[in-house]
Amino acid sequence: MELVAGCYEQVLFGFTVHLEPEACGGHKKWTPVADFTHHAHTASLSAVAVNSRFVVTGSKDETIHIYDMKKKIEHGALVHHNGTITCLKFFGNRHLISGGEDGLICVWDAKKWECLKSIKAHKGHVTFLSIHPSGKLALSVGTDKTLRTWNLVEGRSAFIKNIKQSANIVEWSPKGDKYIVVILNKIDIYQLDTASVSGTITNEKRISSVTFLSESVLAVAGDEEVVRFFDCDSLVCLCEFKAHENRVKDLFSFEIPEHHVIVTASSDGFIKMWKLKQDKKVPPSLLCEVNTNARLTCLGVWLDKVTDTKSDSLPPAAEPSPVSEEQSKIINKESGDTVQEEEIQSKPNTKKCGSTGDSNKPAKGNNLVSTKKRKMVEMLEKKKRKKKKDK
Repeated sequence: MELVAGCYEQVLFGFTVHLEPEACGGHKKWTPVADFTHHAHTASLSAVAVNSRFVVTGSKDETIHIYDMKKKIEHGALVHHNGTITCLKFFGNRHLISGGEDGLICVWDAKKWECLKSIKAHKGHVTFLSIHPSGKLALSVGTDKTLRTWNLVEGRSAFIKNIKQSANIVEWSPKGDKYIVVILNKIDIYQLDTASVSGTITNEKRISSVTFLSESVLAVAGDEEVVRFFDCDSLVCLCEFKAHENRVKDLFSFEIPEHHVIVTASSDGFIKMWKLKQDKKVPPSLLCEVNTNARLTCLGVWLDKVTDTKSDSLPPAAEPSPVSEEQSKIINKESGDTVQEEEIQSKPNTKKCGSTGDSNKPAKGNNLVSTKKRKMVEMLEKKKRKKKKDK
């Protein structure tokens, strides 16, 4: 497995984690070893996503970079967004969905790396998006203070729900029976069958990252050194533990045989791996840690073997939407909220859509020809934009 993390310093770090049996024949020892550092972006990294083959990174430089983890090479860059890439999500091995400060949500073919659909999703920034486990539905939140439900089968907006403030995170539960919306230090828990809030969890500080450890247990990190586990049914804090010396920026959890692991990344530069206990009231134990000496912003874990059972692609258009007519009626009847049904035409930006090409040089090297050319083109484009504004 490989830990991958982005930082303010524009670098993507890769650490291979070795599992070695200890001399006494006890538990396996987890050892992270530096594999690569890659400096392809021209601004800080803002998002990272992984599937069984690729790692993709988004940045404030408005580009998405693709890394082939099997061959250890940079695969190219996707240029479509006009603004910071705020979120990246893979569904299986065939599709990638990106969101940005330009208000766009883009669906990408993760084999050919073509932009299949570009949707003007929010009037402000897209701050976060989450794909339902079925692949037929997605949720997004933005600075326009809306929570939007997307029918991915038809590529259109299904519902728009006005919320009181701009949400910074939205996340489906593993089974997709519930979802959470994070606003500052509060987490609203919604049930899919009623589309209404079943409870609210309040954290001490502003929340920066969440991850479901099970259908009912949520790990929460924010502008503090502590990570907390909450029960989504009882709304009780099951446990808390000091994970870092500075605020925790991102969380990632995964399961492999004999281990359920949560990974944390912090502004203190450390990436840490923790072994979760069966009883979530007991704090996890530290497996290993590594210091990057950088201000980390985003985190992912690349597993050489696919451990999930997700289908390889989003469903074909012939399949029905997972939102039934009954659910539609329930959502529309919800009191106190303005909910609209809306269809948004796809507006692909053909001038800027697509990949900048394939580089066959190792990801370990920082002197990639394709990257240098791209940076030159970006600088020229920015100069042209400034000239037009001045006129």
